[in-house]
Amino acid sequence: MYSPPYNQVKDHAELVQFMRANGFPILVTGTGGVLHASHLPITVHEEGEQIVIDMHMAKNNPQWKEFFDDEVMVLFSGPHAYVSPRWYADPERVPTWNYAAVHAYGVPKLIEDRNTKHASQRRLIESLDPLWLPKFDALRQQYVDQMLNGIVNFSIAVTRIETRWKLSQNRGRGEMELIAAALEKSADTGERALAALTRRHFPD
Repeated sequence: MYSPPYNQVKDHAELVQFMRANGFPILVTGTGGVLHASHLPITVHEEGEQIVIDMHMAKNNPQWKEFFDDEVMVLFSGPHAYVSPRWYADPERVPTWNYAAVHAYGVPKLIEDRNTKHASQRRLIESLDPLWLPKFDALRQQYVDQMLNGIVNFSIAVTRIETRWKLSQNRGRGEMELIAAALEKSADTGERALAALTRRHFPD
């Protein structure tokens, strides 16, 4: 991913929070030169400084059969919005699109142990629907096993990350303030989230 140095984010805690907050990424594989992509829910946990992504897909999805020892890419997209030249102080500007994105890379590891698969799914329910968790825990084991047999669980220990927080940092704080103020007026929650992200990354 093209990302000038001033758009890159190195803060470990911020990256983990971003990945958790945008927990429906795209898994991209390219074994044999053929690209495949799936949109999948995930959980993210840490093992020391190692970021680990837990994922699953339907067993009928052929993409998992490409998991050998090849690197895959997980694409996380955050808030994004059109930026109008009307918002700049300098009238000689063109439109752009601001956004935040993370590309995480690693080699998938299949999870075949029944209890480990169940624990992975339980963490997902706990993160998405904690009020239903007691009902999940009370499901009949036969039914749960049937559901688990229909999916493939895997984890990806992230070996490298590419980031781009494109927030008009190259225009300076004054222009960033104008952009954030304009986005805050929007009725769109994503545009307001981008305004908040922009404000958090104002240069000193």
